[in-house]
Amino acid sequence: MKVIAAHLLNDYSGSPKVLMQLLKGWTKNHIQVELYTCEGRKGFLSDIENVNYQYFKYTWAKNPFRRLLNLVISQIILAIKIWKTSSREDIIYVNTVLPFGAALAGRIKGCRVIYHLHETSVKPAILKMFLFGIAKWAAKDIVYVSNYLASTEPFEGKRIHILHNAIENEFIAKANQLKEEKLGLENILMVCSLKSYKGVYEFIDLAHSLSDYSFRLVLNAQHEEISSFFNATSIPENVTIYDSQTDLHPFYKWADLVLNLSRPEEWIETFGLTILEGMAYGNPAIVPPVGGVTELIENEKNGYRITGRDTESLVHTIQQMSTDSRLYQSLREHTVEVLKNFKEDYFINQNIQILNTK
Repeated sequence: MKVIAAHLLNDYSGSPKVLMQLLKGWTKNHIQVELYTCEGRKGFLSDIENVNYQYFKYTWAKNPFRRLLNLVISQIILAIKIWKTSSREDIIYVNTVLPFGAALAGRIKGCRVIYHLHETSVKPAILKMFLFGIAKWAAKDIVYVSNYLASTEPFEGKRIHILHNAIENEFIAKANQLKEEKLGLENILMVCSLKSYKGVYEFIDLAHSLSDYSFRLVLNAQHEEISSFFNATSIPENVTIYDSQTDLHPFYKWADLVLNLSRPEEWIETFGLTILEGMAYGNPAIVPPVGGVTELIENEKNGYRITGRDTESLVHTIQQMSTDSRLYQSLREHTVEVLKNFKEDYFINQNIQILNTK
């Protein structure tokens, strides 16, 4: 078996991390793997052993028209490359809807095309219509990261698989070594992309309202981008902002609470890998009340579901957790129970079963 995987932008966000886990799992199970991704970037997909790397040129641009042009050109190049190097027996594995060139080449070549869907919030609407239209035409199988996503983006006539993301065995092992007993709630963490719809301004507002707590914001961006983004924003003294990190363990160890404040009207979280990683350290979480992330957090059991713009409710809930030690300890204990449902070995085995489906 040979799997040709395609991912557009190699960085330190959730979707390439999921693909990284799959690539490692495939190669350990003696599956031949070829990966197509953009050149010149470091991320979770870099330097994975026993993976045959192929690159295409793609540069993210701030201007949406330039960004669209770059995407189209990159996918034409990708389609040509895969057309030339693939055979009919290969499996084309498309990670997110963006690398549509791989799906086009695979469908025309007669390969089995599998889409691993992570997203629903694609803008503008015409781009979403095009990308999901290619998926509906080309895919044999659709792998969803959550039940929510499967219900929101249904595909008729395709083989459907629900495969929740999982936390790496190595991550859990390291977390078990590093995590400590927490007596109370003082430190609050959010890890996300540098986008307004991810709730970064709401995070800053919350820090203004909770001056007795320490806040850390880890962003998947470079220092210059972050400085420009927050140029006109007043950052309170209790907030520290970090650029892209290759090792998040120190942050999860430091944290007592992990947040996801994405705005559901602009960006619906289909899973929430950073929440799962925070739970490996026993950290309860506050997440939006809709989306796949609600499949990780049961309200008032291992965290809370509150919209990021409801600062009053956020403040009240955080203060309640910090003053009621029995409540906080109960939330921490239940994170361990939920974590058992998202183990990497099960994730890899289920995915390989999908690959072996004829």
